[in-house]
Amino acid sequence: MKAIKKVGILSLGCPRNLVDSESILGRINAKGYPVVDMNKADIGIINTCAFIEDAKKESIDAILDLLELKKEGRLERVIVYGCLSQRYKEQLSREFPEVDAFVGRVSLNHETRRYPLTPAHFAYLKICESCVNNCSFCIIPKIKGRFQSLDMDSVLRKVEGFNKQGVSELNIIGQDITGFGMDLYKRPRLSWLLREILKKATDIDWIRLLYLYPNRISEELLELISSEKKFCKYIDLPIQHINQRILSLMNRDTTKEETIKLIAKIRKIIPGVVLRTSIIAGFPSETEKEFKELLRFLKEVRFERLGAFIYSREENTPAYGFQGQIPEKIKIERFDAIMSLQREVSSEVNSRMIGQIIDVLIDEEENGSYLGRSQYDAPEVDGLVYVRSKQKLKAGDFVKVKINDTLEYDLIGEVVKR
Repeated sequence: MKAIKKVGILSLGCPRNLVDSESILGRINAKGYPVVDMNKADIGIINTCAFIEDAKKESIDAILDLLELKKEGRLERVIVYGCLSQRYKEQLSREFPEVDAFVGRVSLNHETRRYPLTPAHFAYLKICESCVNNCSFCIIPKIKGRFQSLDMDSVLRKVEGFNKQGVSELNIIGQDITGFGMDLYKRPRLSWLLREILKKATDIDWIRLLYLYPNRISEELLELISSEKKFCKYIDLPIQHINQRILSLMNRDTTKEETIKLIAKIRKIIPGVVLRTSIIAGFPSETEKEFKELLRFLKEVRFERLGAFIYSREENTPAYGFQGQIPEKIKIERFDAIMSLQREVSSEVNSRMIGQIIDVLIDEEENGSYLGRSQYDAPEVDGLVYVRSKQKLKAGDFVKVKINDTLEYDLIGEVVKR
């Protein structure tokens, strides 16, 4: 009798890639192939990322690692999926003839088959693929192709599935979820979709929205987030920069003044909201004066959560050919300055939490205490709450925690109520 081959996967990059990996494994597992850890696998799959230079290097290193396992006889086959394959298939085929297959773009998955790669108590739901914004620094539209929204019926079937599975937190993701519906309905329909999701998510406690492009955040959407208890009061608002000349070069379809007004509106409509943003350090031709303007803005606005990225010069993007490419040393210095400022902001934000009692979702147990998150912290990217409890807790539990201490980005507290 022929032995059934076992499959292992290494999923690199963002949660959107993770959803693709879950879909790949769902189809494979449905055909009878067991999914196992890579060290027990016969077939090794890598779902790669190629968004920026560091991600490409990580993907190449992962391919080399799996090919070494194949050379040692511990893997029979190596299959490379995803963005790197889509972007560099011919070069990779020449460079790595030992790879058994290169598979590029993974289609937006309309079926419900999924092999979960997240803990059982939270999940990601990808509602759209690619992007409509065409920022000059971004390769995503070239890799992913035209923007696609997942149809309403497929979205709601997935939500129903998560609801039945007892998921505590649902993270709705896409490169830019505010674009949902632009291809299917000729206009953005995110608020409408969310209202329909609420009807199916009766037992899901938290719904988190990730990646909201500034100029399509409507007052209707903000009012919905504010009024509905299930929505985390957390807005992920990637602004990338604030200087108007740089914003124009980035092809960001928004202005400095519009961004300032939007932030004020968000904080007015959603009291106590936590804002997260992302910033690019060292964009081509960024002057010291323009960078200082960005720092002043960040100091004034005080985003509660912030991620910074060093500009990566990606071929086949408009910004690749821009004059005034910034030396790596200066880019790193500017990145460090942004993160140094954010550490101060984060410390101040966290200090205001001392004495407060907040809802915390438990993620795991560690060394006799527990790691959890507030509604203001997305999985993997934001801070943690270190929780002490006299009662035994498990992943997926919600508890009331009194905060009594802080770390640079994290909180420390004790359970006061289940």
